[in-house]
Amino acid sequence: MGKVSLMIDGRKVTVEEGMTILEAAKSIGIEIPHLCYMEGLPPTGACRLCVVEVEGAKTLVPSCSYPVSEGMVVWTNTERVRKARRLVIELLISDHPLDCMTCEKSGSCLLEKYAYELGVSKSRFDGERHSYPIDDTNPFFERDYSKCVLCGRCVTVCQEVQYQGVIDFIYRGFRTKIGAEFDKPLGETDCVSCGNCVLVCPVGALIEKGRKRMGREWELEKIETTCPYCGCGCSLTIHVKDNRIVKVTSRSEGTVNQGWLCVKGKFAFEFTHHPDRLTKPLIKENGRFREASWNEALSLVAKKLGELKEKYGPDSIAGLSSAKCTNEENYLFQKFMRAVVGTNNVDHCARLCHASTVAGLARAFGSGAMTNSIDEIADAECILVTGSNTTENHPIIALRIKEAVMKNGAKLIVADPRKIELVSFATLWLRQRPGTDVALFNGMMNVIISEELHNEEFIEARTEGFELFRDFIKDYTPEAVERITGVPAERIIEAARIYAKARRSSIIYSMGITQHTTGTDNVLALANLAMLTGNVGRESTGVNPLRGQNNVQGACDLGALPNVFPGYQRVDDPEVRAKFERAWGVDLPSEPGLTVVEMMHAVEEGKIKAMYIMGENPALSDPNLNRTRKALQKLDFLVVQDIFLTETAEYADVVLPAASAFEKDGTFTNTERRIQRVRKAIDPPGEAMEDWRIICELAREMGYEMDYDSPAEIMAEIALLTPIYGGIFYDRLEKGGLQWPCTDRTHPGTKFLHKDKFSRGLGKFHITPFRPADELPDDEYPLLLTTGRVLYHWHTRTMTSRVKGLNEIYPEGVVQISSEDAEELGIKDGQLVRVRSRRGEVTARASVTDVVSKGVVFMTFHFRESAANLLTNDALDPIAKIPELKVCAVKIEPEMRDG
Repeated sequence: MGKVSLMIDGRKVTVEEGMTILEAAKSIGIEIPHLCYMEGLPPTGACRLCVVEVEGAKTLVPSCSYPVSEGMVVWTNTERVRKARRLVIELLISDHPLDCMTCEKSGSCLLEKYAYELGVSKSRFDGERHSYPIDDTNPFFERDYSKCVLCGRCVTVCQEVQYQGVIDFIYRGFRTKIGAEFDKPLGETDCVSCGNCVLVCPVGALIEKGRKRMGREWELEKIETTCPYCGCGCSLTIHVKDNRIVKVTSRSEGTVNQGWLCVKGKFAFEFTHHPDRLTKPLIKENGRFREASWNEALSLVAKKLGELKEKYGPDSIAGLSSAKCTNEENYLFQKFMRAVVGTNNVDHCARLCHASTVAGLARAFGSGAMTNSIDEIADAECILVTGSNTTENHPIIALRIKEAVMKNGAKLIVADPRKIELVSFATLWLRQRPGTDVALFNGMMNVIISEELHNEEFIEARTEGFELFRDFIKDYTPEAVERITGVPAERIIEAARIYAKARRSSIIYSMGITQHTTGTDNVLALANLAMLTGNVGRESTGVNPLRGQNNVQGACDLGALPNVFPGYQRVDDPEVRAKFERAWGVDLPSEPGLTVVEMMHAVEEGKIKAMYIMGENPALSDPNLNRTRKALQKLDFLVVQDIFLTETAEYADVVLPAASAFEKDGTFTNTERRIQRVRKAIDPPGEAMEDWRIICELAREMGYEMDYDSPAEIMAEIALLTPIYGGIFYDRLEKGGLQWPCTDRTHPGTKFLHKDKFSRGLGKFHITPFRPADELPDDEYPLLLTTGRVLYHWHTRTMTSRVKGLNEIYPEGVVQISSEDAEELGIKDGQLVRVRSRRGEVTARASVTDVVSKGVVFMTFHFRESAANLLTNDALDPIAKIPELKVCAVKIEPEMRDG
């Protein structure tokens, strides 16, 4: 695109061709008043407040939508322009409440701002005024239609960013307003409470309920940080008054989310101030907890761990680190387990979600992480989404997928047993039977090779193992795969052609692929597919696992795994181990430790006597919960460090109160390998402390000096020992963070991996034969259960259960069942049912739906009252040791007491 030179208010400016006058003016620091325009949204030119004079034009033109041209002369602040703007303001306030003294938006309202700047205090225009009742039916925000200026920003966001289409302009003429179809209250619509309409509203028509009467806008301190929920890593602006979070917004410059948020990022901070927060250490005596001092609690923990280490050896102790804690805290936790306790028995929840990703991609490519960046998704020509209910689990990434389809014409292939929301945006939906993913991908690759759609040049130059792979894949004809997966052969062929023929094809997946006994093979098959077509090592391509928790990538990176030090450096490599021994000043164990599920099995066998658990909740998140809970009960000593008394903490001997993500400094690493700052916004409650401080205090109590003044100092040590983080220092993270590998201070970070060569040198094709799930339906247990998450809750609900609005929207766990199965079993929608497996049983409310197919049922694992993991199978993938959470056999019957 070429350049254009023009004059604005007597100043020459050269900008990109296609820019608007408003954008050009902004580039040289000239602000033009505007209400309907907002950066990141398509211009509408509706409000006419942004009009300017263009020499030669007969009328004033809307600068937000008027393109620049060579030699144009623009005047933005003439008397003619000011007069036109004052007229617009007068017309707006003629039908707008002038209650600025009590309006929550005062101080940030654009109408108030421009009325002040233009000297408009009243309107000359009298006449009929609108007076609407406030719609407060949404649990998080209210809409005051009387204050609406019809700028249309909220409509644009709902329709062209979120693609929900809940609201629009309704009625005509003077009756025009913004509302839902048939003027329904918001609470009766399909609104997902993302709050992006609230974020863009320029006046007080949309206001967060929780911020009402909590402080004027100019009284609120603003702190930039990173969201503590999913792996997207959205930028948040925390608004604080009197050590209390009043509201959350996001800047449009946010690297990942461009200012957009989901319901959790925008509204689910209420847990921070909940009365259930732990504020003092607790010690259990005679089956009951009592409050204790930090000195007493830490002395007891150090004494007990020391005694058990002395009596049974360091490998009798195990630790679980946390994907919810910062990079610095995960680094210190694994250092504590290895250098202080002397064991590699350290793991975290990645074992239950993406261990097969780390294992599979490392084998195929040499690096077990998302290959590309979130930004690149929008420019892909084909997107294959498999095992990811993206709109519910990674809502901001889902916006990029929708953008690719709706604005850029990408073809979307969804492979999922359930009819998820993205199916409505898809060119093709492949509804495979749960647990048959490997066969489906093999079938696509069979078609690609047989129709000579594979990239021979890429395969020859950059991969190995193709000849053996080509021989193996011959058996997976579309017809053979149809018998295994249930996906019609013609759809497999169509999917293969779409994926292979696109210039930029991107694979996006999540735990629907990884949580299987064949999870590593699933990941390897996707890697095969990308290499087969050359769709890796370039922008908008790649194999892109979406990490579930805010810092699960960072916890893996920083060595909270039993077989590697920080940076995926193996513990059984003598040179690597010697490096860490020199740095930490102790001898370190060489044998890889136990994984999450193996730890619990080792407790049963009497091999593990004590556990130290930081920010994890295995009593609700592990598979086969009855077995896990018995193991927790059997431990000689359990210490839990958390912000609430979780289901796991209830089993503990000592509970240590920690700080939440809003109460500490540090960094998180999101799903695209981006290390971003976490900044303290408020103080922790009572005597609660940051996890990194607790670990340091406990290490000192056990005779090992951990002395750090700040998380920045910890990161400096990480950079020294971890090559992929070698250039990560706090002063470099102020503007959007950096993506690893970032090897030194001058390295800019890495947008996408494997550009010229794979991390392992050549990419390797692997043989991935189809193997059935460990447990399949039979006469006794005829239904197949799969599990997952929902938008409105997160992980084990430790935080989201303490957010009133989320509980209003999604109050309990349900079991989704097809109408055919429900009819056969005599089950009605909303009825309580009992779900049984070989491991346990739960009671939940039935949701009869076409989201699942006949023979398949779905449950969330969030709710302790209907804990799906009482049912799930703890059979493990032999390579990644990830449990098969996605497939097990169950039976369902009506709950008699439901009447």
